[in-house]
Amino acid sequence: MPLFRSFFVAAALALSVPVSGYAGDNPVVVELYTSQGCSSCPPADAILHELAKRNDVIPLAFHVDYWDYIGWKDLFADPAHAKRQRAYAAQGNRRSIYTPEIIVNGETDIVGAKPMVLSKAITDHAERTPVVGVELTRNGDTLTVQASVLETGVGPMIIQMLRYTPEKITKIKRGENAGKTLRYTNVVEGLTVLGAWDGVSPLSMTAKIDGDKPVVVLIQNQNAGPILAAGVLR
Repeated sequence: MPLFRSFFVAAALALSVPVSGYAGDNPVVVELYTSQGCSSCPPADAILHELAKRNDVIPLAFHVDYWDYIGWKDLFADPAHAKRQRAYAAQGNRRSIYTPEIIVNGETDIVGAKPMVLSKAITDHAERTPVVGVELTRNGDTLTVQASVLETGVGPMIIQMLRYTPEKITKIKRGENAGKTLRYTNVVEGLTVLGAWDGVSPLSMTAKIDGDKPVVVLIQNQNAGPILAAGVLR
């Protein structure tokens, strides 16, 4: 069996196992920082595809642009994604950024495609007691975000919204992945900050959205801190 296929099968088996004790209303956010110009990224992209089959995880592909110079411009890259990754690195006292990198709930970073390590990280985060509860509703082109603090001392937070395309397929013509046709899952676009929240009073806010792409809301400690709650409307 080819090496890549062996890895894909192993990743599928590891990541398709449901999280034990999962409550169902506290999804774990898995951010993959990836690039079409990175030859090490396809196995990590395959892991994200497997994660998208689960309801207890919100897997998100943040395509970065800093490898564009080596021969292929990533069609989905956004400079804001690399900025977000650099903020995580600064928060974690890491000196560099790289692909593929996986960040779990804004806190646990995993270098490369390591399905067993990722599976354990997802389980560990899912078993934590939620400190913030969030509910999303949509009425036409209006998204309503309601949230409340479940534990004292949570600290200042930011409310972020993004959309994603569930699947995109690209034939890579140049660079390290030249000649490959690759599938990308939950490709992030339009990451915006809706506002700040001190957590003292319950949160209720609205945002305008259009189209039928899934929408994700992240409630995160300021300065690239942990993601305390997340919701998705698919």
